Amino acid sequence: MKNIPYILIAIRFLFAPIIFFLAYVKGEESRFLILALMFIGLLTDIFDGIIARKVGVSSEKLRRLDSQVDLIFWLSLGLAAYFFNTELIKKQWIGIAVIFILEALCYIISWLKFGKETCTHAWLSKLWGLSLLIAFTYLIGFQQAGWAFHLTIILGIISHIDVILIILILPKWQYDVPSFYHAWQIRQGKQRKKTTFFN
Repeated sequence: MKNIPYILIAIRFLFAPIIFFLAYVKGEESRFLILALMFIGLLTDIFDGIIARKVGVSSEKLRRLDSQVDLIFWLSLGLAAYFFNTELIKKQWIGIAVIFILEALCYIISWLKFGKETCTHAWLSKLWGLSLLIAFTYLIGFQQAGWAFHLTIILGIISHIDVILIILILPKWQYDVPSFYHAWQIRQGKQRKKTTFFN
């Protein structure tokens, strides 16, 4: 049981190059296979943390690994969406650029302050992940952007601002911080009761 979280993270890591290969080489005929891998990948992302906390192996090393694999996994899906909808994605470049800039800022600020990458697993970031799932389903599966795309951009901006605030407020580096409000409580010396299902 203690190895299952690592196995789930490894599955998601392996899915990333497969998704890239399918999108780049196989093209549109692989759309629904990529969607299947995306949904399976999301399930591994949900359960690796839950199982890790349940069996008592939720460590800094595991959570940092989980965060970096998440980034690789979602980037592979972003590239797949670009390959399938190049012109559509180019029309939305401003919103996408803002997300990339904010993502970079999260890492830069965290490295400057703590000497480590960010690893908050915040609640708004989890919500953004679900919105990405919907947006990529529309983009990859049906070649549409619409409301799902705009929602994920809005949630992406909000969730990244939340992470930046968490980093700025925390007195020292910490993983699994649900929100900037919880970071403020930590700064005030209050202990937070962790849960199995969220963090």
